[in-house]
Amino acid sequence: MESKTLELSLLRSFSPLDGLKTENLHSLSRKAALRELPAGRMLFKEGDSDKRTFYLVSGVLELMQNGRTVLMLRGGSPEARNPIAPQLPRRYGARVVSDRIEYLAIDSDMLDVMLTWDQTGSYEVGELKHEENQPASDDWMTTLLQTKALHRIPPANIQAIFMRLQRMDYKAGETVIRQGDEGDYFYVIVKGTCAVVRETPLNKAGIKLAELNMGDTFGEEALISDAKRNASVSMITDGTLMRLGKEDFRTLLNEPMLQWVDLEQGKALVDRGAKWLDVRLPSEYENYHMEGAINLPLYFIRLKLKSLDRDTHYVVCCDTGRRSSAGAYILSERGFHASVLRGGLQAADVARK
Repeated sequence: MESKTLELSLLRSFSPLDGLKTENLHSLSRKAALRELPAGRMLFKEGDSDKRTFYLVSGVLELMQNGRTVLMLRGGSPEARNPIAPQLPRRYGARVVSDRIEYLAIDSDMLDVMLTWDQTGSYEVGELKHEENQPASDDWMTTLLQTKALHRIPPANIQAIFMRLQRMDYKAGETVIRQGDEGDYFYVIVKGTCAVVRETPLNKAGIKLAELNMGDTFGEEALISDAKRNASVSMITDGTLMRLGKEDFRTLLNEPMLQWVDLEQGKALVDRGAKWLDVRLPSEYENYHMEGAINLPLYFIRLKLKSLDRDTHYVVCCDTGRRSSAGAYILSERGFHASVLRGGLQAADVARK
């Protein structure tokens, strides 16, 4: 199996890779592989559970189920824009019927994390603020307790959160979190002002995304989605932050806010008036989705909250549950009623077009 260097134009010919930002596509190009396989060989067998995402670049594959041909897939066709039989365990076997094929192989977990990181994009920062018309308070703890996010958390957990928060003092100019690092803490600003900056290939100095003040928080989305930090946060002034470790955040703050449902429970909710909210890219949504689902990509959620009905229960879904858990957290944080489809659409085995 010969491996070749990947061109970005090739990656952009596939869904949902075509929705990735250029810098993330560059990262993916270094971690994916373009390979060849000769006639008669199996790309994968029916029942396989190898966590790799495959795309057919050229040649012809025969998809088989129980020894019978169900589809002939040709490189360059509209059907070949999407991953080849991505459900695990594989519902089909894939055999090469042309002289050879070229195909892309990408680690599925890495791709899912990269899509989540990419789509949280400039909106890494969570603003757990007090109500807009409420006078500002000098007490950061009071401000934090007034946020809708904490209304969903058991009182015992809130007490444990404040007991486990660690105080950190910073000088003006000091970096709190750095873009590209692993997510390790959730932060609350007690005193001072922070700047949120995102570095891009064309602007190494970074683009300023936001200023954060007392009572604001940041860092939660990287913890929820297991993605790397996609922005840096540094102090504009001297200040004090409280931080909560990753595992404590997940146990005490994240998990109580997320309501997980299986497919049958989700369908029952929809039958009673809830709506499916699909947070994948439009190209993924067009390939297949739950009937009647609204498509609102994860990276748009913060911008499009006003388009959602606060009286509607949303069952949030994506391929695996990773992006949808980040989406549901953002909605719950803002006072919406949201559940997450456990295991995502792949586990639900939703039929593709």
